[in-house]
Amino acid sequence: MHTHVHTLVIGTHEVEKRSSWIGYQICYRTRENVVGTTDAQSAGGATGAESSSNRHSLNCCIRVPTIQVQKALWGVTMVMCVCSSWAGATQLAKLTFKQFDAPFTLTWFATTWNCLFFPLYYIGHLCKSPERQTPRQRFRECCRFFGDDGLTPKVFFTKVAPFGLLWILTNYLYLQALRKINTTDVSVLFCCNKAFVFLLSWIVLRDRFMGVRIVAAILAIAGIVMMTYADGFHSHSVIGITLVVASASMSALYKVLFKMVLGSAKFGEAALFLSIVGSANFVFISFVPVILYFTHVEYIDSLEDIPWAYLCGVAALLFAFNVLVNFGIAITYPTLISLGIVLSVPVNAMVDLYTCEINFNTVRLIAVFIICLGFLMLLLPEDWDQCIIQLSTKLRKRDEPAEGSGEAGATTGLNWRGRSRTSMSTFAH
Repeated sequence: MHTHVHTLVIGTHEVEKRSSWIGYQICYRTRENVVGTTDAQSAGGATGAESSSNRHSLNCCIRVPTIQVQKALWGVTMVMCVCSSWAGATQLAKLTFKQFDAPFTLTWFATTWNCLFFPLYYIGHLCKSPERQTPRQRFRECCRFFGDDGLTPKVFFTKVAPFGLLWILTNYLYLQALRKINTTDVSVLFCCNKAFVFLLSWIVLRDRFMGVRIVAAILAIAGIVMMTYADGFHSHSVIGITLVVASASMSALYKVLFKMVLGSAKFGEAALFLSIVGSANFVFISFVPVILYFTHVEYIDSLEDIPWAYLCGVAALLFAFNVLVNFGIAITYPTLISLGIVLSVPVNAMVDLYTCEINFNTVRLIAVFIICLGFLMLLLPEDWDQCIIQLSTKLRKRDEPAEGSGEAGATTGLNWRGRSRTSMSTFAH
């Protein structure tokens, strides 16, 4: 927490203004004039300087907190949007299967919408960037993400195609699970992907070991077992849970391999990568829905009976969700975006409770709680323990002057100034 301290000397008064991102703290104190000027000498020129200095100091005090408040407000908006898009796509996909039972066709259709990522990013580039490039120039610059040679056939089949398959598998297994079990169980079990990401990163990428995240992973695994037990190990329930856990595993594998093979991507590079995945899905995978249609695996009597509104709704909500997750960090904190995913669980639970598609027994409630708790524990930063220690130390130091306030009237001016400087140093980090 950064604190800015501004000191104004006006006549015989010294005003200290302190501001932090959590609000404002203004302390006033008096001291003798070190120059030795009298009140009559200083009163004449102090009035004009006071108003201008106060305005300047107030602007300095407000600037930093305003940025933080703005980011927090954007974060609240992002949480609501991420939660709404993810829960809406899940619920709408469940409704779609009642009219058109074709999970792979829906996966293919929704993935094709990824082609819109790079055009959408380029529009933002034209609006924001002072140096406007042509689409070809921007494309070539973003292609450097794949190496010095750009996007060659070898790079495509070794670095892009595998991630495209993992993307399709993640979404297909998730939609297949929706056909077997309710949306609440699917959404809460998919939250386990955060624990799988940590375990894979710890094993493959040699990330830092954290005891709290190991506990979170254990809670996630315990939640999976309890969720399976909640319905009595029925075949449809076990199959559905297996499918959604496999989907979460594919999602975790996608994220870890992406970091290991390609590293971190900028906004333009990520948009180009997702557009290439969507284009490759349309070019190379389009034959699969056709085969499934003619083999009556995913069949519908007439093309007019296809619920296009539902299909486009699911695809649009999934596209919006991916836009928010990939580009939302530009305007708010990544933790708030992840928080929107876990908040979709109670939203889906309320919908399922209203439609009478779920039985909230004690075992299921405990399973949902510990999985969500594990997800939230995984959002803690790596130095969370040090942050808590520093925060408690600062709060303890801040309370020390308040404990000695009873002696303030009996102390001399020198002692009073000493305590003020101690308090000021607490906020000046």
